[in-house]
Amino acid sequence: MSEPAFDLAAVRLVAFDVDGVLTDGRLYLDDQGRELHAFHVRDGMGMALARRDGLLLVALSGRDSPGVRARLQELRVSEIHLGVIDKAQVLSELAQRLQIPLAQTCFVGDDVNDLAALAIAGRSYAPADAHPRVRAVVHSVTRAAGGHGVLREILDAIYQARKAAAASASSRQS
Repeated sequence: MSEPAFDLAAVRLVAFDVDGVLTDGRLYLDDQGRELHAFHVRDGMGMALARRDGLLLVALSGRDSPGVRARLQELRVSEIHLGVIDKAQVLSELAQRLQIPLAQTCFVGDDVNDLAALAIAGRSYAPADAHPRVRAVVHSVTRAAGGHGVLREILDAIYQARKAAAASASSRQS
């Protein structure tokens, strides 16, 4: 039995893990023990374009660090949830509060602590270098590895789907 076609253009909320998705998953520590993370600028541009297109962006991370929080705030991520134990519960509560059906959500995760959130989202993605158990259950695996434009690749796909849907609706009205 084949899965029904998913309307990527209908996605209204994109939630994502941080470490391993927006970053390559490595933690750098300076000589005073402070964490440093590297983020890809293309993800930042993708988020700016997605916001302009009306997508809600939500960070759901199991870790909390001042550097990550600062970067997410700089990128004007709609909702920032760091130090989250149960990402599926937070995603479900957010969808309910924002009145967005889970079928119109997308979650991007890379490790086993993301499996429950990946399971309830309407569309699930993993970076190319995600844990094998995660890659085995998501709807799609990106070409990009974590920290190398994963979110941009997904946001571009949503944008293209929305553009195609708008063109199709326009041609039907003509």
